[in-house]
Formats: sequence, C-alpha cells, structure tokens
Amino acid sequence: MSLDQATIKKLAIHLESAEMERREVTKITDAHPELDWMDAYAIQDEIRAIKEARGVKVAGLKMGLTSQAKMRQMGVIDPIYGFITDYGSVADGGEIKTSELIHPKVEAEIAFVTKAPLKGPGCHVGTVLAATDFVLPAVEVIDSRYENFRFDLKSVIADNTSSARYVLGGVHRTATGIDLKNLGVVLEKNGEVVATASGAAVLGHPAQSVAMLANMLGQRGREIPAGTLILTGGVTEAVAVEAGDVVSARFQHLGRVSMRFS
Repeated sequence: MSLDQATIKKLAIHLESAEMERREVTKITDAHPELDWMDAYAIQDEIRAIKEARGVKVAGLKMGLTSQAKMRQMGVIDPIYGFITDYGSVADGGEIKTSELIHPKVEAEIAFVTKAPLKGPGCHVGTVLAATDFVLPAVEVIDSRYENFRFDLKSVIADNTSSARYVLGGVHRTATGIDLKNLGVVLEKNGEVVATASGAAVLGHPAQSVAMLANMLGQRGREIPAGTLILTGGVTEAVAVEAGDVVSARFQHLGRVSMRFS
C-alpha cells in the first residue's frame, strides 16, 4: 500500500459523502497518483465500514466491467468488484428518483444466489454452478461519483464500482438445465430496444464472473459466503437514463424486470 490509514479514511469519507450528497468530484488519482490497487480496495472497505456503522446492511456483492462492451466503453481491461446495499434495492416495477442520483445509467445483469461458500484460488465455472442456489434477472443502476464518468480503474474501485441502485426480478430458477452462456437479454428504454446481448458477454459465461470474484477475494483471504446475492456485471454497455424514462429488461427463461425514473 502507498497511502497511510489516515489518507485512506479521508478519501473514503470524501467519496461516501459525495454519494450521499449527490455531488460530483474529480477522480481521486488526480490528487493521489501514487494510489495503488490495495489502496483502492482499502478505501472501498472503509466506505463499507462507514455505511455499516450508520446501520446500512450489505445486501450482496457485485462485479463490474465484466463485458467487452463495458470495458471498451470505460476504456479499461480488467473486471473489478464491490458491494451492494439494502437501501440500493428497488422493487420490480418501482420508482427510482433521479434527484437522489448524479448521472445514472442502467445495465441488464444476470444475478446469482449461492447455497454454499465459494473461495479461491482455483474456483471455476463448475464449482460456481454446483454452489448456486438460483439465478434471477436484474438491472443495476450505476452512478459514478466522478465528473462525467471520468475515472481510472483504481478510482472506480475506491468509489465502490459506481454502485447505486438495483432491481431484481421476481422469477428465479436453478441454474440446472439453463444455457446461461447463450441466454438472451433485451434492454428497452421507453419501449425501444437499446441493447441486446447474451450471457456469454460476461467473461464468456456469467458463472465465470462469480468464479473470478471468488478468486479475487481469495487473494485477500476472503470468501463468498453461502446465501450471497451476486450481480455478475452488465451484459451490454451502460445506458444513460433521466426523469420520465421507463426501463425494462427481458431475459430468456427468467422473465422481465422493469422500473421507472422520476
């Protein structure tokens, strides 16, 4: 690590306050170019501690930048991980207030819920599928705190991978018998198709995203507990939304998820 604990805590407060106060900030590596990968995740961990001390519950984990489309869009090459919160959950068909966000974007995702712990190194797709309780459709609303979504990988890790809101569908199925790799997804905004993709867009198979998460956590001596909700990452590029928009995502075998922005 390059930063001392006092600086890590200061940056965590800075970014967490930006989220809560809905204001843009410049990416933190502008002022701290020496910030390394361990620093970035240490800042994210401190943000989690700040939230938990306030009574916020961590509702699950998430992977980010797992599709080639998102990597190209954001100009990065490696996936990253973060966490999702109880206050970020929105009911299927529910309302999301844009006044509570900065510059939201949506992306359709395939979510997993585990029934057994997963720990790396050596976690692979087969291990993940055996440990999966069920899969379900989801849409994540990301909302980077950085001006104009301008960031580098270390800055966005520290910002908890732009986590903001998420919507889960009511249909869930066991992974057995579903071709998750070729599962089709259609994202619509205001009745128009804005993106299409398949599960293979996420690292070749969405379960590979969970395996990578387990292996990344394993490098830090951590694991994915049983019963964990995991958002595996957007299958397409993120789509900007504003007040008045209605978004829906249709998932082959898994049904539909929708929300409206006010």
